[in-house]
Amino acid sequence: MRVLVTGGAGFVGSHLVDLLVEGGHEVVSLDRLHPRAHAGRPDYLRDDVEHVDADLADPAAAGVLDRALDGVDAVSHQAAMVGLGRDVSDVVEFVRDNDLGTAVLLAALARHGHVGRLVLASSMVVYGEGAYRCGEHGPVRPGPRPAARLKAGRFEPPCPRCGADLEPVAVAEDAPPDPRSVYAATKLHQEHLAAACALAGGPPVTALRYHNVYGPRMPRDTPYAGVASIFRSALAGRRAPTVLEDGRQRRDFVHVTDVARANLLALTTPEPVEGALNVASGQPHTIGELATALAEAVGGPAPEVVGGWRPGDVRHVVASPALAAGRLGFRSQVDFTRGMAEFARAELREPVPAS
Repeated sequence: MRVLVTGGAGFVGSHLVDLLVEGGHEVVSLDRLHPRAHAGRPDYLRDDVEHVDADLADPAAAGVLDRALDGVDAVSHQAAMVGLGRDVSDVVEFVRDNDLGTAVLLAALARHGHVGRLVLASSMVVYGEGAYRCGEHGPVRPGPRPAARLKAGRFEPPCPRCGADLEPVAVAEDAPPDPRSVYAATKLHQEHLAAACALAGGPPVTALRYHNVYGPRMPRDTPYAGVASIFRSALAGRRAPTVLEDGRQRRDFVHVTDVARANLLALTTPEPVEGALNVASGQPHTIGELATALAEAVGGPAPEVVGGWRPGDVRHVVASPALAAGRLGFRSQVDFTRGMAEFARAELREPVPAS
């Protein structure tokens, strides 16, 4: 099988390229090498893969994309600008890279017409807050946490009916989307664009909703990285990881090799698996536990819980991986303890210049 991987030089994309080549597939890797993620050309790029330097959202890249799609059987769309960014002024860049870039890819797929499936890198951020249960009112969907409540150090979202604290539970794929950041909005729009094009005759789409991915090749020293990379960068500089709120926010941390394997399964099932699937470990941990595990693994300074919060952050998002297990046969293999011990010493991508 010949596969085009957009974002093939990136964090998840490069691991997927490795798996595809090791499985005997032919790969074309297309990447912009965005300066916010890459200080230069990564040294882990394979010599046995065709690498195409192109920016999907650049009109001049249409011809390059058409050539990259020649003979391709399936596409894995990993290219995206990730993270919460610095402030709302990043909205144009997020929409350009994520929404416009995806639209350009979908238009190219329509021109070619022979691609059998599209696997889209989506994210758990489309859910907003995760799923919750109130002791009195059962399952509820809390709105954004009030600023006054956060300033008072009350970080748990209240029940929208009685105001009581809620119990977080695993979120499933049928939960209503509720994006609460610009990045989250663009990821949901990617899903909607791809699904609409599939209904209009485009390739069937599997949207993999990644939870908190960590592992080798993450970029470091950038505000667009995930929390695991931010903590790892602090420890590399012998600084204590700074933990916001009270450190009890729950997330599902899933190793990048597991995420790459989920993509490989979605690309190679006998028939395309359409719809959205959580890609998660099913074993939630707190942000404080993450910081502590990394600090202990390298003998670094203990984390500092400083309170405060970031606009757009949610309290708890943990997932049910049952649908991906049933439809793809995907189950995570790297447990939290082993994964964090490895990640604490893993090679990260070179720092991005401050300019």
